[in-house]
Amino acid sequence: MALGKRLSRMFVRIVTIICGTVLLGCGTDDASDEGLRTIKIGAIFDLTGATSDVGVDYADGVRGYVEWVNAQGGIAGHTIDLFYQDYAYQVDRAEQLYSQFVQEGAVVFMGWGTGDTEALRLRITEDQIPFSSASLSHVLGDAVESPYNFLVATTYSDQFKIVLRWISEDYQARGGTGAPQVALMHNASPFGMSPWVYGGEAYAAEIGVVVTRYEMSRGATDFTAEFTRIRQAGAEYVVFQNTSAPVSVAIRSARSLGIDATFVCLNWCANALLMRLVGEDAEGLVGAMPYAPLTADVPGVQPLRDYLEERGESYTERTNAYTQGWYTFSIFAEGLRRVIDAGQDLTGHNIKIALESIRDLDMAGVTIPITFTATDHRGSKGLRLFQVENGTWTPLTDFLTAP
Repeated sequence: MALGKRLSRMFVRIVTIICGTVLLGCGTDDASDEGLRTIKIGAIFDLTGATSDVGVDYADGVRGYVEWVNAQGGIAGHTIDLFYQDYAYQVDRAEQLYSQFVQEGAVVFMGWGTGDTEALRLRITEDQIPFSSASLSHVLGDAVESPYNFLVATTYSDQFKIVLRWISEDYQARGGTGAPQVALMHNASPFGMSPWVYGGEAYAAEIGVVVTRYEMSRGATDFTAEFTRIRQAGAEYVVFQNTSAPVSVAIRSARSLGIDATFVCLNWCANALLMRLVGEDAEGLVGAMPYAPLTADVPGVQPLRDYLEERGESYTERTNAYTQGWYTFSIFAEGLRRVIDAGQDLTGHNIKIALESIRDLDMAGVTIPITFTATDHRGSKGLRLFQVENGTWTPLTDFLTAP
């Protein structure tokens, strides 16, 4: 949707800055009609499955960016054709849709879950399809193991390390003695275990933090038993690696038992949805956010706010998963633009090389600058911690980088 005349001069300046870095397709006057084409992008979303509580906003963010950039003239005049389906968080369905969309001409693919993205890694490499997943499993950013996978947000492992370091410092600042005791409550899946198995366990031992894991069974309606054990173990901090809906159940269980530990959410439960689900019980919750919520005071969220408002939607009802989906696609759009500007064919190999040329890409405050190299596809190494104060996610730290 074209930006309306209502935009203020300040917003025009913001958009101009962002268009020069991440939000692309603003300078297409020199594109000839003969050179224009449609760029096919495949995507799978979880709109009805186990992680749809955050999957819907992420999907809408991706689709919103595509509509927005096409209305600006596309990427260097090239229109994005995004074709997608709901795969309901089913690995076999993801594999089927991936094959279908690649056969239909997709040159880039937007994925979702950890299990399905890890299952597709070898096929992605064989097909030479640049792939970004909402999964932030550390192995997916290994340019040797996963040469066509790109992570545009801080990995689960790096998120967990940042949180563990903050816990260690916070514990000491509070006058704690001995080793801080941490409970890691995680989804019963590869997604849930990812921060622990890809470096989290080793880092906790390195800095002297004692972590005990507690699996969160799918569909559970009460976690009283788990929190009874957590209290008996003396845990002062509880870290959640799960999505908002199950974590809301856990927090209500903890509050009903009078647990006064500090609760910390990694990426997929640190959002406005969790606050809506638990209300005032969210007060004091700490969230690790690679991408800023739409209520944050940073210029990069303004185009998203205006896009939503022109559609008659309130941005306050959207979570930072929307921001993450929007900007995930925008970074791939930057790679596509670089290939077009170089006069090259839009092949998977050329797009991969273009993405690997990105250095310190300014993200207008929504996340830390993004860098890819030929040997490292973990584009972001940092995030900010936010804390719920008076019902609002409030910045607790500046950007923190993983050790």
